[in-house]
Amino acid sequence: MTQTILDTLHDVMSSPWIYLALFALALLDGFFPVVPAETSVITAGVFAAATGAPNLALVIAVAALGAFAGDHVSYAIGRTTNDRLRNGRRSGKAFGWAERALAERGGLVLVVARYIPGGRTACTLTMGAVAYPRRSFALFDAVAAVSWAVYSGAIGYVGGAAFENDPFKGLLLGLGIALTVTAIVEVVRYARHRRAARRLEPIPAASND
Repeated sequence: MTQTILDTLHDVMSSPWIYLALFALALLDGFFPVVPAETSVITAGVFAAATGAPNLALVIAVAALGAFAGDHVSYAIGRTTNDRLRNGRRSGKAFGWAERALAERGGLVLVVARYIPGGRTACTLTMGAVAYPRRSFALFDAVAAVSWAVYSGAIGYVGGAAFENDPFKGLLLGLGIALTVTAIVEVVRYARHRRAARRLEPIPAASND
């Protein structure tokens, strides 16, 4: 079973159409976050190290371009649906977080949000909804998209290089690294949020007794 999966993945990864597929997945992930864009780029990185195909530099380039384009679609959606985003039961909380983070950190939050589950889409939608300057958005988004593509491709490549004769184990290692990094980002974000909340807690009035 495992060998069949590996053979199928090898056929897919060695096809020249893989670059178009990676671009499309990264683009769709910008406004439809259940698409497994990051997993696909990591998988491509694993096979780039283990078998030499696809080409890692091209994988990173098309993934970055797709992510950049997808984020701009999400930004445009935010510009036209801002009221619905604010009032939606599911999106309202994520929208509120992104809006607060944007007010605190500016465009840099877009780079950080790339590594937070659901954060990327919430952030790009919010930046569109609050009419964040498009030129500044494009600048920060270029940094976010390129860093994400390099990160995803590189951890896949590390996994593939570590298990050159067993791409399946390399894929597991790459995904494990990605999940670990995501978990660390989430823990740090939660800890900082808790610390900030404590600072805002009112100090109890001293008793006169």
